[in-house]
Amino acid sequence: MSSLWRELESEYASALRDYLSNPVEAALQRAYELGRTALDKGLGVLEMVVLHQESQLRILAGAVTAVDGLAMIKMAGNFFMESLGPFEMAHRGFREANTALLRLNERLEEEARRIAHALHDEAGQFLACVHIALEEFARDLPPASRAHLQEVKGLLDEIEEQLRSLSHELRPTILDDLGLLPALEFLADRVSKRAGLSIAVGGPRDGRLPFVIETALYRIVQESLTNVSKHAQATRVRVQIRREPRMIRCSIEDDGIGFDVPAVLGRKGERGLGLVGIRERVEALGGTLEVKSQPGQGTELLIMIPLEA
Repeated sequence: MSSLWRELESEYASALRDYLSNPVEAALQRAYELGRTALDKGLGVLEMVVLHQESQLRILAGAVTAVDGLAMIKMAGNFFMESLGPFEMAHRGFREANTALLRLNERLEEEARRIAHALHDEAGQFLACVHIALEEFARDLPPASRAHLQEVKGLLDEIEEQLRSLSHELRPTILDDLGLLPALEFLADRVSKRAGLSIAVGGPRDGRLPFVIETALYRIVQESLTNVSKHAQATRVRVQIRREPRMIRCSIEDDGIGFDVPAVLGRKGERGLGLVGIRERVEALGGTLEVKSQPGQGTELLIMIPLEA
């Protein structure tokens, strides 16, 4: 038994005893302060239950009658509920933070969609007008000058391709139109050509997932493939989506150099490997992220997101 537990147990029992003998607001306030101390020290609700039960049993041993014991249990319940106040507030704050993060992600996706459509449609229409104007201008030029004009048109074609690529990176229309798996296959093909990776994507093709889950998984895989191409020195990557009755599972596995997970994954390590954004997206949907890796044996990310999120 740690010194921290013994100290907290002693303080809790003393405060509970004071409250039972004199149930005033000041004595009840000590319960809240003890709960906040326990939360700060990393204890959970289950540990608080054990703490309360042990303290209560000690005090009940001195009860004169069963009626006295029952009355003490009821009063002790009030003390215990007050001690859980900081845990409730922390949980509420976590939920509110998740809700805010979800709303922020949705707004960012909507803004990305707007910009992507502007790049694809408006910029595309503008470039088409430029092509038409150049064609009309070329009719009055001598052959030698027309050759130079073709070079300009070639540059415009490259710009158009870059804008199309940027539009897709911002918000792939294929994700909205056809769903997650086709969008991931298209993404994998582009990353494969750019980074020289062999990327296999597997998963169910029937049915659509909720919009927020499809978007989150697409962004997670996108970020993961970027991380692999930057850090892993891998040659092959496999992305697998599996749908269960109440859960979506996604695994992203590479054959790269791997790393020592406990040694690397502090918060700074997560930033260095680009995992902070992935973890935030997963946790905002009530899901979990597990990182499996060993030096020389590749890395696997396991993402689980409840469909009820």
